[in-house]
Amino acid sequence: MKKLVIINGPNLNLLGKREPEIYGSQTFEDYLEVLKSKYNNVDLEYFQSNLEGELIDKLQEVGFSHDGIILNAAAYTHTSVGIGDAVKAIEVPVVEVHISNTFSREEFRHQSYISPNAKGVILGFGLKSYDLAIESFIF
Repeated sequence: MKKLVIINGPNLNLLGKREPEIYGSQTFEDYLEVLKSKYNNVDLEYFQSNLEGELIDKLQEVGFSHDGIILNAAAYTHTSVGIGDAVKAIEVPVVEVHISNTFSREEFRHQSYISPNAKGVILGFGLKSYDLAIESFIF
């Protein structure tokens, strides 16, 4: 059984409330139950934090013991050299995920400090981006 962890960054705890025209109306916790049911052959963990250091700590904690990490660092994607360095430092492959198409948004969102060291990048498919990331590890 593959052991994967989804790590979500700042403001993703507000999914379902925050800008539903961009992020939809479903909470991530509700969608996580859908993912766990759909991918019942995967040991799927979840972590969310609004704090950069906690995200780095979690990457370091699981970065040598899991089969894969699905990382939506949210706004930190575009600003955090530290998170980018953490992804580079660990052994576990990371798939960078974004709910929205970051290239159709503000120009500062076109830069990622994670992408250069990620296994792949999935963006713009709403919450289904997480499905695609999981499938990249199991198929």
